[in-house]
Amino acid sequence: MLTHVRGWRRGWQERSKLERIDLYTRLTMSVIPWIFTLSWQLAPFASEIRRAPLPMALALALLVVCVAQCVVSNRNVRPSYADYHGTAAFPRRRMMAPLALLLVALGLLAALAAVDGVGPPGLLMMAMNVPLALAMTQVLLVPVRTFLVQSLALTALTTGALAAAGVRGGVLAGVVPATLFGCVLVLVSFRPSAWSLSVMWQAEEARDVQARLAVAEERLRFGRDLHDVLGRNLAVIALKSELAMELARRGRPEAVDQMVEVQRIARSSQQEVRDVVRGYREADLSTELAGAKGVLQAAGIACAVVGDSGAELAAPVQAALGWVVREAATNVLRHGDPRRCTIRLTTAADEVVLYVENDGAPMTPASAGSGSGEHGSGGSGTDGSGTDGSGSDGSGTDGSGSGLPGLRERLGSLDGSLDAGTAGDGLFRLTARIPRTGRTARTPRTAHTAHTSHTETRAALLEERR
Repeated sequence: MLTHVRGWRRGWQERSKLERIDLYTRLTMSVIPWIFTLSWQLAPFASEIRRAPLPMALALALLVVCVAQCVVSNRNVRPSYADYHGTAAFPRRRMMAPLALLLVALGLLAALAAVDGVGPPGLLMMAMNVPLALAMTQVLLVPVRTFLVQSLALTALTTGALAAAGVRGGVLAGVVPATLFGCVLVLVSFRPSAWSLSVMWQAEEARDVQARLAVAEERLRFGRDLHDVLGRNLAVIALKSELAMELARRGRPEAVDQMVEVQRIARSSQQEVRDVVRGYREADLSTELAGAKGVLQAAGIACAVVGDSGAELAAPVQAALGWVVREAATNVLRHGDPRRCTIRLTTAADEVVLYVENDGAPMTPASAGSGSGEHGSGGSGTDGSGTDGSGSDGSGTDGSGSGLPGLRERLGSLDGSLDAGTAGDGLFRLTARIPRTGRTARTPRTAHTAHTSHTETRAALLEERR
């Protein structure tokens, strides 16, 4: 039993907030018919049911039928809920059993009234409960106007059955508002709950689409940057190689100089590609801080950004800390269920320290860095993984440049460090440190320089051919 309880608790904690609300709503829809049956059907047994064999037998049979209605209603909650949200069509044949049980329940109630086996208050309570199980399913399957028309028809059917059983006067008149009250109660409780969940799921889907669009835009940006870096440089390499070939055929010593230049441009291009992949050109600390705060607050997490703005920091330091902020915000959303998150940046004479802490579910450092690839948190590569594909000279990674290992590599290039784990106060804390006197990133050659070399080489090649 304890194992099952722990399994349920673990399953509950692994669900997102919206999934928890969805599960809670569906469970509520399943429990409500039982509450009505156990109250409105059992209460008359205390004093309203006449103590005689036939009335007691009819009342017990009616109770059994109402319990069966609850069981069938619970089976129909999930498919009717899915039909309302448009994810699956409700099989209409599943309404035959609830409808048949409703007719049986009305027949038993009419028979109970015909033998004068129940008092007026008990009769009204039972009449109010009989259609509820069917109405709880039907309210999600048809429009509101149709449901109201069906409620009026059901009220007329109930009133007619009891009138045929001999119910007259004020009791019969009270059956009409009692039956309508039960149907309207279902309408105003079930329908808004399902509608609210539908809106929340649509908002969740919109957020997923927005995230995918952001990834697509990042890939396009990366493709443009990579084209700008390699396009002209490769053209220069091709032209200089062709010029060196022409010079070598004529035995000119300048061919060696051209090949040396080709080698220099190739190495420079390799470094520029690494810089593009690592995202050094686009990362901005202030933008990432504002973006993280906005995303977390939109997810219902209270986020506070305190401390220095970091505007006076060097560009490489801002870029590295910007990626730390983005990765930390992604992990808070994906791997925990926090209520608040604090991002604090402090700058001293000797180092810059960035703290990101939250009170969500416990995360290990490994798990915290495992899921950032999709949103580009680890880098700006085509797959968001943050790898630079340049491990040939020891400066790259093994293809796992996303998550905390990728952040440690970024900070390590600036003599910085990264620590992550659960603190003694129950908070998960990520700490990034970068010394103010650390190394700075190298400035790559610009496309303008490559274009100039491209023009000069073409002119030299044309002159040599002439």
